[in-house]
Amino acid sequence: MRKKNKGKNKAGTATSINTRLYPDSAGIDVGAEEFVVAVPPDRWEQSVRSFSSFTSGVEELCGWLVACGIKTAAMESTGNYWITLYDRLVASGIDVWLVNARHVKGVPGRKTDVCDAQWLQQLHCAGLLKKSFRPDGEIVPVRFLMRHRREMVDKSSRHLILMQKTLTEMNIKIQHVFSDIDGVSAQNIIKSILSGERDPAKLAALRDSRCRSSQEKIIEALKGDYREEYLFVLGQSLKAWELNNEAIAECDKKIEGMMAKVSVEPSSGPLPPAAKEQQHKISKNCPKMPVFKEGWRFYGVDLSEVPGVGGALLATLMSEMGTGEQILKRFASASHLSSWLGLNPDNRISGGKVLTAKTRKVPSRLAHALRLGVFGLQKSETQMGNYVRKMKARLGKAEGIVAGAHKLIRVIYGMIKTRKKYNEAEAFKISPQSSARQRRKLEKQAEKLGLQLVPA
Repeated sequence: MRKKNKGKNKAGTATSINTRLYPDSAGIDVGAEEFVVAVPPDRWEQSVRSFSSFTSGVEELCGWLVACGIKTAAMESTGNYWITLYDRLVASGIDVWLVNARHVKGVPGRKTDVCDAQWLQQLHCAGLLKKSFRPDGEIVPVRFLMRHRREMVDKSSRHLILMQKTLTEMNIKIQHVFSDIDGVSAQNIIKSILSGERDPAKLAALRDSRCRSSQEKIIEALKGDYREEYLFVLGQSLKAWELNNEAIAECDKKIEGMMAKVSVEPSSGPLPPAAKEQQHKISKNCPKMPVFKEGWRFYGVDLSEVPGVGGALLATLMSEMGTGEQILKRFASASHLSSWLGLNPDNRISGGKVLTAKTRKVPSRLAHALRLGVFGLQKSETQMGNYVRKMKARLGKAEGIVAGAHKLIRVIYGMIKTRKKYNEAEAFKISPQSSARQRRKLEKQAEKLGLQLVPA
């Protein structure tokens, strides 16, 4: 009985694949402490080498690849260990392909018989890898700060939750008489409590004039148990929340300065005035900066005209994707962009039968922001709101939100590409395919009822 030849020829060397598409390529296996690099065998006596992840090792690695005549290199996005090496390789003039580990794993081949670096190098030479999206260099710092800001906002919400938990144990029901615990009225009362005030009537008098709850109800909600341990935790939570807010404000200023440095083609005039009252309003968790002016400068069109696009979504779009020119350069169509965001159905078909039609799980901050934007349209009297409600009724709540986010990003892409104002009739016009489907559906219904359709 013959033994299987596991990935090796008779000479005992690893089998190779066609390497003509990218001959000047390298493969890099990224680790926390070292990088393993493979180049074509004819470029150096030792075609596979290991380098330290220290700065000196990274510089030596880049110099060696340049000496080997390497023009492009492929690496997997392992944690965040690849970022320093990626930037140094780009600065050395090497085109870096950041590839998805799942794509490499899915390519047929005996990956276990060759090292990861050699396998990456061979696959890249043959053109079997796809390049992941990474924004231009001037957008990367903005994206880093925006992601850092998002973490600080999450941390701030945890401090608010701890304050609310402490107040609940004190039996002080602030959350039942005020809409936000971080609002003007609630914060004035909490600070007064920590200053030593215990009289519910005096505390209730600190409410803002816009508060809808009655004076009597607020007085009843402020009768509680002011124990020492509760007040200590409440004070520490408030102090941590205020310090975190100061850090967020500093981060906003830095983001605004970095975003202003991004070079963009001159737009046609200043930002047009808002057509609606709330159109250019900065929401609570949105960066405190001229977001809509920057969005007009980035894309040459006011995206806030689209229902569901607020300041937070616009800031996320600019920091994650870059300018309109950069988006159109990397994504040929709206379908490509929505697929990259994981908003397209990932149909699995076998024998003409659809096995699954779910969307891929993609950890995209922009896709999350799009879903949040659509979630706020559930009661909106607009075509986008009607579309979201229709999709939720047809597909379910979660799936309907995803379908609405898919529609939203397609509208945004179309506006960026054409630089035309938002036109609700154009965005929701019935396509010939949809019209044909509606006609077939009506014909089936008429046939069941024994009726006949007559064209008007």
